[in-house]
Amino acid sequence: MHKSYLTIKEAAEYLSVTPLTLRNWDKNGKLKASRHPMSNYRVYKMESLEKILKDIETGAVAPRVYTRASRKRNTPRKLIVKYLED
Repeated sequence: MHKSYLTIKEAAEYLSVTPLTLRNWDKNGKLKASRHPMSNYRVYKMESLEKILKDIETGAVAPRVYTRASRKRNTPRKLIVKYLED
């Protein structure tokens, strides 16, 4: 039986990415998730997954271009640890 919706774990395995990647794609609008009506969990349409997989394989998805502003915003901040003397 062919499922029409996949859970986030199943979708991540299908696309060979992590569930966190799917959450980020949903947040950024790259791959929108539907919500299960009872649990409100993310579920993904099989057609959407097949389309994005095809786009990735054919190179239709353009690599992300970082501008100076986005690089600054996306760069992790350094943790500065100061030791206090007794």
